[in-house]
Amino acid sequence: MSFRVTATDGEARAGILSTAHGDVPTPAFMPVGTKATVKTLHPDEVRELGAAILLGNTYHLHFRPGDELIEDLGGLHRFMGWDGPILTDSGGFQVFSLRDTIQAVDDEGVTFRSVYDGSSARFTPETVARIQANLGSDIAMCLDVCPPAGVPRAELEEAVRRTTLWAQRQVVADRAPGQLVFGITQGASDRELRRRSLEEITALDFDGYALGGLSVGEPRELTLEATAWAAPALPGDRPRYFMGIGDPEGILEVVERGIDMFDCVLPTRTARTGSALTWAGRLNLKNAGFARDQRPLDEDCSCPACARFSRAYIRHLVNQQELLGLRLLTLHNLRFVLDVTAGAREAIENGSLASFKENAVSRLGNPESSRGHIAWNPGS
Repeated sequence: MSFRVTATDGEARAGILSTAHGDVPTPAFMPVGTKATVKTLHPDEVRELGAAILLGNTYHLHFRPGDELIEDLGGLHRFMGWDGPILTDSGGFQVFSLRDTIQAVDDEGVTFRSVYDGSSARFTPETVARIQANLGSDIAMCLDVCPPAGVPRAELEEAVRRTTLWAQRQVVADRAPGQLVFGITQGASDRELRRRSLEEITALDFDGYALGGLSVGEPRELTLEATAWAAPALPGDRPRYFMGIGDPEGILEVVERGIDMFDCVLPTRTARTGSALTWAGRLNLKNAGFARDQRPLDEDCSCPACARFSRAYIRHLVNQQELLGLRLLTLHNLRFVLDVTAGAREAIENGSLASFKENAVSRLGNPESSRGHIAWNPGS
């Protein structure tokens, strides 16, 4: 594994993460391809938008079409036609966020009902390592216990303990050739428990480390406060991954605090609800105020949607449930988030992240006055 920091600006870092399928410039936003696809997009389009790495979902791919079938067909890269790096999560977040499907949790693993057919299934550190080895991802994540926000402290403490126990087993489990494995810290925003998790997980020789159990429903200020002291406590010579943040303001906040990698469904899911992420805030294209609006979604964007089509036309497509509308919004939203990330990287290299962030947040916080416009809400 090769990760090197090429520039710093305060706690913020720019770097290069080398994987079996290529280099990833960091900070890096990872579009989510849950079921081996970034919804509505061709892999070449995702690449042309500026994405260097994608995220796949171990839980869903294990059940449909099956990790062994994907292995038989040449691995996840060949299966989905993406030749760049792929990170796969462990499936733990899906299991523990679908709490009603959990049948039993013990120190060996977790037993749950599949969301597909209700059949009983079991994940252990060894099984999720094997699944991700079958998929052949470049980066595999450890199985962890990710409680929702607001659970009793005793439950949070047990999640920290069990996450460490599972990490100790998965770090030595078999992996695909060249596959990197990242450990995950838990503890929510509880300083004592998060510090304990940081100490225990970083004592293990993982290729990278993640902050898990944040951005799961707690107030944003708690998320950022915990990130500010937890990120610098992660090893400086390994990539630092914040799991689950994808709004522009949130990205800039965690980058400023020393995070290198992040993912979120927000850009693509927002597109499928008919909304665009712009420097003027979030635009709900279903609203009548855009019926005669001939402007592009964002004047400063050169994505395929903005280069050719008006807000009025995209509104028409969305309201008529035409697939092109969802595709155009997905293309735009991903380009927007990837451009914000690329801008932050350039600012770090120039030593100007503070001014870049101040200007960006100011623009996002002062949306245009327009009928049908919904102001940016980073918590939504």
